[in-house]
Amino acid sequence: MPAKDHRRQPAGDEPLTARSPLRTRAVMSGVTLVAAVVVAILFLLLGSPPANRVVAGICAAFGLVAVIDLAVIGWRLHR
Repeated sequence: MPAKDHRRQPAGDEPLTARSPLRTRAVMSGVTLVAAVVVAILFLLLGSPPANRVVAGICAAFGLVAVIDLAVIGWRLHR
């Protein structure tokens, strides 16, 4: 007796019903941007050791990546 194939057959309308993860990605980038800016400012204001400036710079870099990601997401959503 041949084994049954229980995989779901495609309906043929996947491109019409597909859900884009771009909005979720935008929310995550927005949260990252806010958190990175807040933490960078806190590290700059609360400490003077060079390590605090390094951490603030790293947080600022994360914020920059989030801004670039939000720009790419906006471009993809509106094309």
